[in-house]
Amino acid sequence: MDKRKLTLALAVIFAVNILIISVAQQADAAAYRKGSSGGVVTQIQKKLKQWGYYSGGVDGVFGSKTEEAVKYFQRKNGMTADGVAGAKTLAALGISDASSATTQSNDLNLLARLISAEARGEPYKGQVAVGAVVLNRTKHPSFPNSMSGVIYQSGAFTCISDGQFNQPVADSAYQAAREALNGTDPSGGAIYYFNPATATSAWIWSRPHMLTIGKHRFCM
Repeated sequence: MDKRKLTLALAVIFAVNILIISVAQQADAAAYRKGSSGGVVTQIQKKLKQWGYYSGGVDGVFGSKTEEAVKYFQRKNGMTADGVAGAKTLAALGISDASSATTQSNDLNLLARLISAEARGEPYKGQVAVGAVVLNRTKHPSFPNSMSGVIYQSGAFTCISDGQFNQPVADSAYQAAREALNGTDPSGGAIYYFNPATATSAWIWSRPHMLTIGKHRFCM
């Protein structure tokens, strides 16, 4: 009887250890760090290189240069700069992974967060228009072709650098994001917008003005 209990206990311990190892491997598979390699690392390097964060070779090997580029990207975009491309960093880069939410869900959340940060307090139509500008950029050859690429493009939106992007998201921003994703575009195809009262760039005033909604001027 004692032997049977001991055998059963050992079997349970073995099974638990296997489960722990399996969970740890799955968690580790969702994060890419120095020493990792493969197709996802190649995607990470391509994105970082395309957006100006990485100048090394695209070889699918996560080395010191890739680690520094990931840290640079994380610092510039309000994330913990640990050099590890986990679920949050991968989502920001627009890279799908088994542990990440679906691309559609990621796009909705990113767009709602951007709208809330950039157009909080603006008329609802103006919030939808800000979302439409982001989507218009994804289709324009001068900008990245993904939601995350446009939003995290270096210097594109002040809310990324001043921390507003990480503030709680207004309910109206989610509604506006859904409407923009469904094709509503009150901006009339604009790819820029700015607030004349706070704009510090002389260049933005040179863009052809299309219409004004609330405090934002929308332009090409």
